Amino acid sequence: MARNIMIQGTSSSAGKSIVTTSLCRIYANRGISVSPFKSQNMTRNKVKLEDGSYIAGSQVVQAESAKAKPEYSMNPVLLVPKTDTGSTLILKGAEYRDYEARRYYSEKSEFKSAVEECYRDLESRYDLLVIEGAGSPAEINLRENDYVNMGLAHMVDAPVILVGDIERGGVFASIYGTAMILDESDRARIKAFVINKFRGDVDILRPGIEELENRLGIPCLGVLPYTEINLEEEDSLISGTAGERIDDDELRDAEYEKLACFVEKHLDMEALDRIIEGKE
Repeated sequence: MARNIMIQGTSSSAGKSIVTTSLCRIYANRGISVSPFKSQNMTRNKVKLEDGSYIAGSQVVQAESAKAKPEYSMNPVLLVPKTDTGSTLILKGAEYRDYEARRYYSEKSEFKSAVEECYRDLESRYDLLVIEGAGSPAEINLRENDYVNMGLAHMVDAPVILVGDIERGGVFASIYGTAMILDESDRARIKAFVINKFRGDVDILRPGIEELENRLGIPCLGVLPYTEINLEEEDSLISGTAGERIDDDELRDAEYEKLACFVEKHLDMEALDRIIEGKE
């Protein structure tokens, strides 16, 4: 059975996609067969695959980073916004129906089986699944019937790395608050945290990091400095009109390598390996 690791964030745009994409390439470069997985994505950037199915552009990017062929199982539930309160649901690569937000959330438990089916399919064919959450697990109003954050982590028995964005301010509070608002079983899934988008001298952060490690009982895997990388959060390497991808394969691959080297330099990969292996 494949091993897995899940990347969750304290908020949207905390850096989940960047960390997920980088880990896909880091482990693929080790000769491991890797697949990304994001159970649900909401974006206007859908990409049509060779078989006619659709997934989010960011999962196409992650598949490329993993040196894997993109497929709908990597993103079984895709919501394409149409209005402020409504979206078109694409289920397992095919357009399913339009939903208003209230109805979707009342019926979302129906899609949980499709999510698990797609995950189990990938699990049977890959050695490592790098899973990306959505939004934040701290949205406890959405915890019931959840299959995108902690609900998914429990479903597939995945250890979680929590990413916080220091650029917004209050990163220690956001990491601590996210962990502590969860119930005990969900909180136990979090094995480490990462601080993203830091500018300045990392030594200034160390007292806060050590205090947070002591309070939560988990380590900081690293601090990622702010950097300019040609990969957007949800619309990675997608340019202009939704679905119009930059068509320079070498340029995209160079960006994946650049990102992987950057993240590998700043994260404790040995500690992450132990988490994935279930030793921490």
